[in-house]
Amino acid sequence: MPLPLPLQGLSAIVTGAGRGLGRAEALELARLGAAVVVNDYGQPGRDGSGEACAGPAEEVAAGIRAAGGSALAHTGDVSDFPQARALVELAVAEFGKLDILVNNAGILRDRMVFSMAEEEWDAVLRVHLKGHFNTTRFAAAHWRDRSKRAGEPVFGRIVNTSSEAFLAGSAGQPNYAAAKGGIVGLTTSTALALGKYGVTANAICPRARTRMTEDVFAGVEQPTGSALDPLAPEHVAPLVGYLASPAAAHVNGQLLVVHGGMVAVVERPRVAARFDSKQDTFTYDELDAVLGPYYADRPAGETFAAAEVLGLRRG
Repeated sequence: MPLPLPLQGLSAIVTGAGRGLGRAEALELARLGAAVVVNDYGQPGRDGSGEACAGPAEEVAAGIRAAGGSALAHTGDVSDFPQARALVELAVAEFGKLDILVNNAGILRDRMVFSMAEEEWDAVLRVHLKGHFNTTRFAAAHWRDRSKRAGEPVFGRIVNTSSEAFLAGSAGQPNYAAAKGGIVGLTTSTALALGKYGVTANAICPRARTRMTEDVFAGVEQPTGSALDPLAPEHVAPLVGYLASPAAAHVNGQLLVVHGGMVAVVERPRVAARFDSKQDTFTYDELDAVLGPYYADRPAGETFAAAEVLGLRRG
């Protein structure tokens, strides 16, 4: 008799799942047994002949159903508060409950900080950071209410999508780096807030070749033949499946980098040095006396950014 699948009987939402990373993640969750709401903003499109055709979200959902799984599409905008509520309500109405939330939806509006338009800043923060908050807010309320009714913790998993742009700093992406850093803060806060209800929240920093990142990785050569592209989204999806599973109950409030057959656990920031004032409070001269020599001895150009993550490769 075959063993039950890891996510059998669980339901999931994956945002931005019509293409790229989200698509691979939705397919992986379904392969592991979850029923999936495939969210991707937009309407059904038209094919090359001009005939109406299903949009990306429905195409992914249809593929899951064709493979024997359970899935439906949602084309709402997760950066819109009421539409995010409707997305969570759809999952609960269709599957009886929500167990897994994978926040992936995002856009890029790259530009140097001195050239960035206000709308380019606002659009990226809205879709990435506010979009993550919106769905998390309604999923969290659902789990809290279920836990209170049951009188015990319930099963809940959140997997958020940050980026190496936040870790390493990305000169041409101040909006994106800021949004992805904010997502890490949202994740750790959510992990602490929801832990007592049985819910975990973790963030991943994936590196993948998708429609959104095609310009970013345009210079990275793709393998020929049957070899899997090191930047294929399929390298990322299994980690999402694991973090969404009962097996990852002890993984909470964590940040992991994933790509090309490699997973790296990022350590939390630690205090590098401490200085105490000899008076009630620091003066300018005293600060100059302690901080001046300290920073003079540090490597030139070193900042809080961890650029070394960009060099991570499978060993």
